[in-house]
Amino acid sequence: MPTMDDLVLFAVDERGVATITLNRPARLNAINLAMRDLLWTYVCACRDDPSIRVIVFRGEGRSFSAGADISEFGTAPSIIEARRARHERDLWAELLNHRCLTVAALHGFCYGAGLELPLCCDYRVATAEATFALPEVTLGYMPSAGGTQTLPRLIPPGAAAHMIFTGEPIGSDRALQLGLVDRVVDGGALYSSVEDLLGELLSGNAERLRKRVW
Repeated sequence: MPTMDDLVLFAVDERGVATITLNRPARLNAINLAMRDLLWTYVCACRDDPSIRVIVFRGEGRSFSAGADISEFGTAPSIIEARRARHERDLWAELLNHRCLTVAALHGFCYGAGLELPLCCDYRVATAEATFALPEVTLGYMPSAGGTQTLPRLIPPGAAAHMIFTGEPIGSDRALQLGLVDRVVDGGALYSSVEDLLGELLSGNAERLRKRVW
């Protein structure tokens, strides 16, 4: 029977590539608090292990991630406790300042936190059928994992504002045109394309290949 630890899978290969897999496919990898804490643990483990050079994020099943698990909204004991947990386990800031190169392999829905996590990465490879959105406004709140800051630093401000203010999704072609993703491939070629990218990254100077603009 699956355990809480199975919600996020973690593996490291002999090249120093860590793969972190969102593994809640029945819920389209909606990120709940347990997953956030596991992501924090694994991202920090990569930071502290000098043998790890690159982190690849991927999602099991039909989508990378449909976003945060809204069924947990409002379940924190208090606003103070929620803010303390966010401050103590700030996954997004850790990613933005991480020493490793980071790659997101994207397919299906990449919504809300399922887009904000890749926005914190250096490289994003997507399938042709992937869709991207920050739909929080349609639920009456704002992107709370840095999307309002990271998106307009990556794509033209007007396009970013449209996505944030309307919540409307865009497809991979538009995402590539805007610079939201770096490569678009057929669905069956996603992981082979990521492997090609890893070959480039591992053979080069990591700092030279870093793309973050934060």
